[in-house]
Amino acid sequence: MKTRLTIVLLLAVITASAQTFNGVDVNLGNLYRTAPAQSRSISPENFTGEKGEGGKATKGTGSGPARELGQGWKVSPSVVIKAGATFTLATIDGPGSVQHIWMTPTGNWRYSILRFYWDDETTPSVEVPVGDFFCMGWNQYAPVTSLPVVVNPGSAFNCYWPMPFRKKCRITMENLDNRDMVLYYQVDYLLTEIPNDAAYFHAQYRQVEAVPYKHDYVLVDSIRGKGQYVGTYIAYESRNNGWWGEGEIKFFMDGDTQFPTICGTGTEDYFCGSYDFDTKAPGTDGSAYTEFSGPYTGLPQVIKGDGHYNIMQRFGLYRWHIRDPVRFDKNLRVTIQDLGWKSEGRYKPLQDGIASVVYWYQDEPHTPFPPLPDREGLEIQ
Repeated sequence: MKTRLTIVLLLAVITASAQTFNGVDVNLGNLYRTAPAQSRSISPENFTGEKGEGGKATKGTGSGPARELGQGWKVSPSVVIKAGATFTLATIDGPGSVQHIWMTPTGNWRYSILRFYWDDETTPSVEVPVGDFFCMGWNQYAPVTSLPVVVNPGSAFNCYWPMPFRKKCRITMENLDNRDMVLYYQVDYLLTEIPNDAAYFHAQYRQVEAVPYKHDYVLVDSIRGKGQYVGTYIAYESRNNGWWGEGEIKFFMDGDTQFPTICGTGTEDYFCGSYDFDTKAPGTDGSAYTEFSGPYTGLPQVIKGDGHYNIMQRFGLYRWHIRDPVRFDKNLRVTIQDLGWKSEGRYKPLQDGIASVVYWYQDEPHTPFPPLPDREGLEIQ
């Protein structure tokens, strides 16, 4: 009888534990469930996110407009980040999870560098120009309506990647520009328990001015540990006539050497399009790229040359592996070919300009990232 009672009690404990909802993995199907999580938010109106501390500023960027109204009337809605300075957007003691980030950066988006640090790490897990992180690598607004990244008029950047952490979260913005920038922002997060199998969010930026001839572009090659690859953004500059997107993406995982485990069939195929993203314009004999933005894939930026100084065609593409994360146990390297066509139906290795961001989750520690280019190297021509 004691054995049976023990088993019943153990099953009850396991069932109760399985039913506990920490509030992080929220969706329409479980939105009705309560959780022991505490909602908090950091913004210039509450730099610490502490309970009951919002809207108490008596000075800030809104002091002038609020001079007749006083405290509680939008006195500190934004911050000014001085030229060359790094500003800490948020410092949060965990355990918890960042659930949403909204910001409206001004100036050149390639000159504003986002960095995220988890727990006590000294090297960032996220180090990306803010425009590229939000799929706006060409410093030109375009609407994005995907699940984890949303860009609304006129430069409203939103991120919905869940970012759990156990001890601490620190988010900074470095202004590489020679001019001050104004930043409105908000970091919405939960204080809650995090499961043992929760990995940490990472994002890494890379770029080349011109892909070396007959060499693949390396999206990432330094991932070590266990985790899952969840997304790719590419800012692509075409320097040739004709179609540029025949290149195959390759995922070398867990000891792959010469040949990858996963190999795509073409660039537009990987970004879930087809036939050059080309649609016939109604009433004409011509054809045209078609911008699109969906939950998992998009080509939101198609920038055509103006026939004067801005002669290059430029494209921004994203692909989120939300339903199909690429899981790895030990290591991961990801490359993509820069490939087009030449005469007589032959492939042509291209030497175009590419910048990229890759997004993944992994156990810590991570390997250090390659150094970012300096401001001159990041400049968009």
